[in-house]
Amino acid sequence: MASPLVVNVVELLRSPGTGKDVDVSVDAADLDFGDARVVDEPVTVQLRLESLSNGITVAGSIAATWAGECRRCLAPVRERMTVEVDELYQRNLEDPDAHPIANDQIDLVPMVRENVLVALPLGPLCRPDCPGICPQCGADLADGPCGCEVPTGDPRWAALDALRRPDDD
Repeated sequence: MASPLVVNVVELLRSPGTGKDVDVSVDAADLDFGDARVVDEPVTVQLRLESLSNGITVAGSIAATWAGECRRCLAPVRERMTVEVDELYQRNLEDPDAHPIANDQIDLVPMVRENVLVALPLGPLCRPDCPGICPQCGADLADGPCGCEVPTGDPRWAALDALRRPDDD
């Protein structure tokens, strides 16, 4: 069975200025992301292909679900993200950032995979104001203060602290 993300563009290539819409839902497993953060749920691809004299522009959005851990409190995070794309496909690659058109077809899978992987957050947060965990006892500070005594300073920096505060003697 042919992939819904392999698009025949022979008619677009014959008539610059014409367009074609691609609106499909593809299983994440079929896209072979190779990243455990991408959840195995359908990836929604909504694109508009526009023919130019030297290629085809592909613009639209890709929606995928990712999961991970909050970088401050380690709570599980799961979110649906939408990635806006604007790419160029060419038969003869003149632009170094262009994708190839092969046999009058465009394979959108590599472009979809690349854009989703680049958009994944490196350090996700469960919420923007997440206070994290206490470095002493590990309690989640979102539930309130933990009661640990706040350290006055690191003894390894004592010599530098002495230089910062003039001696009163």
